[in-house]
Amino acid sequence: MTLTTPGPGTLPEVPVGEAERLLRRVQFTVLKRLDGILQGDYTGLWPGPGYELAEIREYQPGDEVRRVDWNVTARMNRTFVRETVEEREITVWLAVDLSGSMHFGWAGGLKSDLATEFAALVSFLFVRHGNKVALAGFSNRIDRLVPPRSGRSQAVRIVHELQTWDWDRPVPTDLAGAIGMVGRMLRRRSLVFLVSDFLGPNDWEAPFRLLALRHEVVPVRVQDPAEVDPPPFGLLRLQDPESGEQLWVDLSDRQLRRRLRDHMQAHRAEQDAIFRRCGVDVLDLSTDRGLLEPVLRFVSLRRGRKKGWNSSGRPRYPS
Repeated sequence: MTLTTPGPGTLPEVPVGEAERLLRRVQFTVLKRLDGILQGDYTGLWPGPGYELAEIREYQPGDEVRRVDWNVTARMNRTFVRETVEEREITVWLAVDLSGSMHFGWAGGLKSDLATEFAALVSFLFVRHGNKVALAGFSNRIDRLVPPRSGRSQAVRIVHELQTWDWDRPVPTDLAGAIGMVGRMLRRRSLVFLVSDFLGPNDWEAPFRLLALRHEVVPVRVQDPAEVDPPPFGLLRLQDPESGEQLWVDLSDRQLRRRLRDHMQAHRAEQDAIFRRCGVDVLDLSTDRGLLEPVLRFVSLRRGRKKGWNSSGRPRYPS
């Protein structure tokens, strides 16, 4: 694994353009709807390394609106805020798979576009609360690095870096190496979103476990329905986007489609077992659905486990 790091002052100016337009679209089509449904409480996305709840008290002039506890307010018909005894700035890392396999999509969009849209959502969500967000884009090395900073311009920069990446490049993935490299870069406890299609070998459990022990990790698995359940396309020439190797396959063959489907299901089940052993929840995204429904389902899952979290802020899982 090698690291490509820009030196001080060498980060280029980010044009408003497409990055700003995507941020605005995500803000108005996804984030505003999430705000309305969740009432500003994103506990399921950041479960607690930065906040320790002390008490609920009635609102006083000068209190920040973001501290309002909307659930208690609705029940009491008066405005209440969450009082904390400890608050630390959250540093969020977006570790995004830039390999060739991400530049695929049959159902309605590309996995690379969906990953970029998710990065836009997370970046905007956290910088608007004053937190720092960073990007580590990887393939078989760290290809894009944006150090942690706060502010909307940082969100624009991260989106711009992903939008201008050459996703057509046939570069392979080294997920285990990338996870290890990201872990060595982080100097303080952080929230890490690991965004990948996880199509390579499931040989990354050891570095992933170490990362999850030291940080709050959310694996974000991006898939296309055609990868999980291949449709009967007929005779196709397929090309491995990471190696460039080509192969003719006949997807009208039911037995072949069943073998491919069984392989993907087994591959995914193995990953799910790794995530359970490491004590993390996976956020599944698919190119045939938007971000709203999967994020809401994920937040609901995490909230349901909140009562079972241990003192370290992690959910307890059955062995």
